[in-house]
Amino acid sequence: MKSFRDRLKAGEVLLSTLVSFPSPEVVELLSKLNFDWLFIDGEHGPFGTLEMQRMLQAASSNCPCLIRVPSNDLVYIKQALDIGAAGIIVPQINNAEEAQAAVQAAKYPTQGNRGVGLARAHEYGISFTDYLAKADSETCVVIQAETSSAIEHIEEIVAIKDVDAILIGPYDLSANLGYTGEITNPEVVAAINKVEIACKQANVKLGYFGINAKSVLPYKEKGFTLLTIGVDSLFVLNSAQQLLDEMYS
Repeated sequence: MKSFRDRLKAGEVLLSTLVSFPSPEVVELLSKLNFDWLFIDGEHGPFGTLEMQRMLQAASSNCPCLIRVPSNDLVYIKQALDIGAAGIIVPQINNAEEAQAAVQAAKYPTQGNRGVGLARAHEYGISFTDYLAKADSETCVVIQAETSSAIEHIEEIVAIKDVDAILIGPYDLSANLGYTGEITNPEVVAAINKVEIACKQANVKLGYFGINAKSVLPYKEKGFTLLTIGVDSLFVLNSAQQLLDEMYS
């Protein structure tokens, strides 16, 4: 069976949605659908490591999960992987040095500096040797390009070994460029195009987040393969509002 990283590197289109509620039940429900992976938002979501572990347990083997860590921090990255995430999404990366640090935190020595311990990923020791043998080759590292500095240094970032994908965060990127929420502003679009060119030249996969299919489909057509569509909170709000509109129409 292919690992999630193998599927990503093979260029498969991998669809997910973003989970912002600290709810194993939400993850359990979503994992039973045909999503290829789930985006667990540890940067903005109101939960810690234990809550995220419960969410990964709810997903079980139904659906791999990537955790967006709060920051490019060795401890956050180590904990996300130790609880069983298929990989990490690292926000606010500005240059190649920061990208290199994220990769090293995700890989065991001698490739990196990830600490060695017993946790859920190792079945608390049962599969310790097997896990260590395959972890570096199966752990996915996704870097977010969401600042003007990241765009400036994108060629150097994608040249870092084991950066598997660059994920565009269009809303943070638009804000950082001075056009908050204007994701179709020409300067924002130009920045995204620069990332696209650099990734394709370096054979690094491209990711994109959008709140609905309409906003993401154009990027799928352009060859972006790591795609996140929608947010759990918006699913609830939009469905509830539609119900109310139907009742009062």
